[in-house]
Amino acid sequence: MDVLPYLVAAWVFLAGCYGLATSRNLIHAVGCLSVCQAATYVLLVAVGYRDGATAPVYSDTEPGSRPVVDPVVQALALTDVVVGATVTALLLALVMQTAKRHGTVDPDELSELRG
Repeated sequence: MDVLPYLVAAWVFLAGCYGLATSRNLIHAVGCLSVCQAATYVLLVAVGYRDGATAPVYSDTEPGSRPVVDPVVQALALTDVVVGATVTALLLALVMQTAKRHGTVDPDELSELRG
């Protein structure tokens, strides 16, 4: 089994986490969360990949006569893309409301949010 896709997914996730930890801007933080989410796309595609396999369409051959990829992980990756886009849109809307109300997107300057 090739480990390169898993290493790429881990590297992308850690790059997003590093950006999130060092971010001084809420918009940048939302972008870094999206990068972390992109690592899950790579991971799901790596899990579902089979060398030499084809799409699971059995119109021309008998089932079990050739290796096919798992369509479930492809559906999960597509669902992950939709959920990631929705979460990003929601977080950006919250950042816009925070910027309107407080006049800044720097988390350190949001003193009203401190406990």
